[in-house]
Amino acid sequence: MGKGFTVSFEGDHVRIDSDAERSFEYATALWTEVTKVCREHDCYYVLAVSNAPGPMPTSDGYDHADLFRGLGIDQKYRIAWAELNDDARSATKFVETVLLNRGLPGKVFANEAYARQWLFSKDQGNAS
Repeated sequence: MGKGFTVSFEGDHVRIDSDAERSFEYATALWTEVTKVCREHDCYYVLAVSNAPGPMPTSDGYDHADLFRGLGIDQKYRIAWAELNDDARSATKFVETVLLNRGLPGKVFANEAYARQWLFSKDQGNAS
């Protein structure tokens, strides 16, 4: 995983596997790759499975809204992020809140099964 993540098209969604230390630079590289794969396959359902070694700095969380807007990530995307590391999940939930408050997509879950279930459900509401 050289960059700390892989992004792959899985037929009905784009999958992220991530195990890297979080930073804004990491997020920029990750989401740039995700948007590229999404556009290539005209698929905007994204399932991320992460086991971060630690939380992202809170200050970096605020920058995600501008990052998403700059990359064209909007409501056509449906992003389910399974953060398996309990210590990192609260910081990831903070990013979720920042994005949702600005009308941008993303939902954080404690495991892959819940994330997958929400991603493919008709319900677009909050269900963590």
